[in-house]
Amino acid sequence: MKAVLQRVSRAAVTVEDEPVASIGHGLLVLVGVAQGDTESDARKLARKTAELRVFADAQSKFNLSLLDVRGEALVVSQFTLLADCRKGRRPSFTDAAPPDVAAPLVEVFAQALREMGVPTSTGRFGAMMQVELVNDGPVTIVLDSREL
Repeated sequence: MKAVLQRVSRAAVTVEDEPVASIGHGLLVLVGVAQGDTESDARKLARKTAELRVFADAQSKFNLSLLDVRGEALVVSQFTLLADCRKGRRPSFTDAAPPDVAAPLVEVFAQALREMGVPTSTGRFGAMMQVELVNDGPVTIVLDSREL
């Protein structure tokens, strides 16, 4: 699984002009599920997301985690994170897990965050979503469960 973490002061998802989810201070997490990913990958990535120290302390150092600042998470499925752009000009998505595999693993990821005490909202799997965010910093971190 891959995740792009964006530290935000706020973020929201709409689908067809309907508000689906929104958060205040926390992390917008774009999640891509790869072929062969498991629940173990989802839980490992969720733990790293919740515990990664990307929030500033009183000395402006990255010493606080999402858990420490009692931030929220907005999890948005994004298969395009698995794009292979090495050949030609059109990305290939053959490394992305099919929807029937990916959707449950995105939910496992979100549920694992909730179980750790992170208030977590989600986008709508498979929908054409509009994602708005105010990136705080900006801070953007890329994680891959196979590298953890």
